[in-house]
Amino acid sequence: MVIVSRMIRQNASVLACDHGIDMNCSAEKASRKWASGAFGRTAAAMVTVAAGLLLLGLLCDPAFAAKASRSGPWGDLFGIHPPRLRGTVHRAQRAAVPLPRPRPADAPKTESGKTETGKAEAGKTEAGKAAPGQPAAEEAAKEKPEKPAEQATPQPPPPSACRLALTEAIAIAPSIPDIRGAGGCGGEDLVRLEAIVLPDKRQVSVKPAAILRCAMASALADWIRSDIAPLAVRLGSTISDLDNFDSFECRGRNRIAGARLSEHGRANALDVRALKLVNGRSISLTDRTVPRDVREAVLHSACARFSTVLGPGSDWYHEDHIHLDLMERRNNYRICQWDVWDPLPQKAPLSPAERPEEAPPREVAAKSDAAAGKSSAAPAKSDAAKPEADAKPKPATNQPATKKRRHNWRF
Repeated sequence: MVIVSRMIRQNASVLACDHGIDMNCSAEKASRKWASGAFGRTAAAMVTVAAGLLLLGLLCDPAFAAKASRSGPWGDLFGIHPPRLRGTVHRAQRAAVPLPRPRPADAPKTESGKTETGKAEAGKTEAGKAAPGQPAAEEAAKEKPEKPAEQATPQPPPPSACRLALTEAIAIAPSIPDIRGAGGCGGEDLVRLEAIVLPDKRQVSVKPAAILRCAMASALADWIRSDIAPLAVRLGSTISDLDNFDSFECRGRNRIAGARLSEHGRANALDVRALKLVNGRSISLTDRTVPRDVREAVLHSACARFSTVLGPGSDWYHEDHIHLDLMERRNNYRICQWDVWDPLPQKAPLSPAERPEEAPPREVAAKSDAAAGKSSAAPAKSDAAKPEADAKPKPATNQPATKKRRHNWRF
């Protein structure tokens, strides 16, 4: 390095002396006193650059040799470089993590987090007691095999007051698990109402079985037992079946997409279509041929027990069945919309009925006939007077004929 720098300075001084410039061994004075000779300056610069490159090349040989083993500049971009071996690093890290000491061989075995020391002591005492009769101890050990630890299952909630009151003496309604669906669909304290037990122990089957809340099932059982059963007795029979048109169904009101959740989706409603009697008669609650007093009795009893009663006349969705639910509203508001229609006539009248004989005479018709007779006589008189008028000569007039002037009014 020192030799190269000395050679560079000597070359520079020699070039300066060739051009007649006194450098005084100073590069700063040479650049200030150099009036001409750009070629000499360029040659000196080239020599300097060549020496610098030679120096850098000698220093960069180890770094270049280290990079020669690597892939090209695009190797890291596309991930084509050879994989690095990191197993030694991971092994070193694993070795650095402290591990627990192994369990001694003479330690007692554990079962579900508990040692069996107590069991071993109990076994020793039992073995000491059963020493006289060894076969009896062996049979006891065979009868009591070791059971694996069972996970504790969550206990069901205690039954509600409604569930305790709805006994088998009132209805056959086994409990079912709670239903939790999307959008608030489902409910708690649910039962599957299969039959209603009357006071005389006869059962009224619900076909098909209805999935309802316990409160709704209890209200329906009281309605059948207290109101509908006596009504069937007045008709000369007893009720046997309840026609269930719809109970629990996760849907909107009137099955309209996007509508509010129906009470059927909360298992709080039941659609009744008919009541069947033991004698085979079926009482359709929306049939006009059923006596009006029977339908009105069902209407009044239902509206007294349920908060919502919808039937014919409420909307066209309930023209063939009766909707019952226990929806809670503000101020205990109730809806009872069911029109009991009169029966339709058996035969449509095509012509007006005949006038009865005992009906009074029609005075308006008599006056109209007299007026018609007078009007017919008046034209006859006028026709008779016409010939007389034609027979009389018209008097002659001597007035000159005048010509009407035409006026052209312009507005």
